[in-house]
Amino acid sequence: MPVSRNSGIDYLKKGIMIKSLDEFLREIDDRACAVSSSATDYPENWVIEAHSHQAHQLIYAIEGVMVVHSGLSQWTVPPSRGIWMPSRHIHSIRCVGPLKMRSLFVRPEAAADMPAEPRAVSISALLSELIKVSVEISGPYEADSREGRVMRLILDELRILPTLPLHLPQPTDPRLKVVCSALQRDPGDGSTLAHWSAHLDLDEKTIQRLFRKETGMTFGQWRQQARLLLALERIAVGEKIIDIAGELGYDSPSAFTSMFKKQFGKTPSHFFR
Repeated sequence: MPVSRNSGIDYLKKGIMIKSLDEFLREIDDRACAVSSSATDYPENWVIEAHSHQAHQLIYAIEGVMVVHSGLSQWTVPPSRGIWMPSRHIHSIRCVGPLKMRSLFVRPEAAADMPAEPRAVSISALLSELIKVSVEISGPYEADSREGRVMRLILDELRILPTLPLHLPQPTDPRLKVVCSALQRDPGDGSTLAHWSAHLDLDEKTIQRLFRKETGMTFGQWRQQARLLLALERIAVGEKIIDIAGELGYDSPSAFTSMFKKQFGKTPSHFFR
């Protein structure tokens, strides 16, 4: 059952009863199983407000795109990819179009060797099928039962998830915030480093040094990542590549496709398959 952006009450939208966030969190945190799962379908543009879990969570969508925020980090997550969200990390989720989410919850004491920081991950075909099986498992299960073996295999798969480049770190420096906010409002803005140097009254080397220190990227790399992650959202809702390329500041659709493939390993037309 989907979770309401209203923390206190259930909500009915388009015939779907959406459970309150408070109720959903209590239900998840009260589970005694080492590994459990949930299947939730969300309407278009739904927002799950900032919250955290006592358990680790694998946030995974079989359909739709999620934009996940946690701290100073942002991830754009297409279908068949996921976000590993460690226990007690506050995060929020925005659904780009209708979303079919299948989450896993892992109690920290059951898997002490899991990643300690959030990250975007690739979901293998095996793990995807295991998740589908797990959502049919309800209530406590014996460790040596079929259900218990499924959940243990899920833990094995979670330990080897490869990290994906779907992350856009956000700076804390107020001067860089001005730059990054402007680029996210207008990703096609082609303003050069020299322009921002004059605007901020900072020399170009200082801006680059701050970008590397705060985001791990150069100015150009950060802008490129911001554009490509926004492109993922637009492709997911059916916009044409030619329109996306022009609006994001690329000289041609082929230039956009080339950069997309360089970053993500696949062309836009193959990325969502």
